[in-house]
Amino acid sequence: MKNLRVVIITGLSGSGKSTALRALEDVGFFCVDNLPVILLPKFLSITIASSPEIKQVALVMDLRERTFLDKYGRIFASLKKKGYKIEILFLESSDESLLHRFSETRRVHPLSERGIIMEGILLEREKLSSLKKMANKIIDTTSFNVHQLKDVVQRHYSNTSRSKKMVINVTSFGYRYGLPVESDLVFDVRFLPNPYFIDDLKNFDGNNKEVQNYVLRNKESKQFFEKIKELMNLLIPLYEKEGKVLLNIALGCTGGKHRSVVMANKLSSFCSSMKYMVNLNHRDVNKN
Repeated sequence: MKNLRVVIITGLSGSGKSTALRALEDVGFFCVDNLPVILLPKFLSITIASSPEIKQVALVMDLRERTFLDKYGRIFASLKKKGYKIEILFLESSDESLLHRFSETRRVHPLSERGIIMEGILLEREKLSSLKKMANKIIDTTSFNVHQLKDVVQRHYSNTSRSKKMVINVTSFGYRYGLPVESDLVFDVRFLPNPYFIDDLKNFDGNNKEVQNYVLRNKESKQFFEKIKELMNLLIPLYEKEGKVLLNIALGCTGGKHRSVVMANKLSSFCSSMKYMVNLNHRDVNKN
């Protein structure tokens, strides 16, 4: 039984547990959704006896099963004493993100007895606080789409070296429209020369070659980007060593159309050259 890896996927409703389960199924895990926790010991013993070729299983367990909270602690502890490798993956997200997801899908939160979704979200967060403390891995899915979450889960649980790589999101934005709330690192590039004041360039964005040449040709732009590269070479390995799975980097100028776009493109290419998966987003490039 010590050779059977068991990953319990749990966490807040709407945080992406089904996506995480499918991600593990795609990399070779035997997967089960919503197994009652009381049946877990029997399920594992049957799996070992009847299917010795199965070496790793993943199961979603959460508050959909009404007795889950009362029994998971005792059952998990008992299985660990017997030698099972129990790992807990806890998924969470911001209240606002969860509310948006429930509203978008028109699903009913399992704990919103009066139909008020936010009440259910807050109650579930409180009820699962002890389980979260037991987790081996916590992933905040607030800023993930389904593809990014799948990649992060597979990178962490895959047996290849690729699984150790973070996902890096690079975003350009305009300070006029506010900071990206999920940012880990923010760089203000409003000190760079502004193409907006050049009649031949103002109507183009930072993806335009002439705009790029204008922004990048001066000494300060070159020095700035060299310093950014030095900082990334320092920080990214340290973040990865600490266990961070997603790094959000934002670069902002006044309107998010010219300078920040140019620098975000440059930084995205540099991070890609470091063999990281990079998602590039120009948040405000089409705003007036």
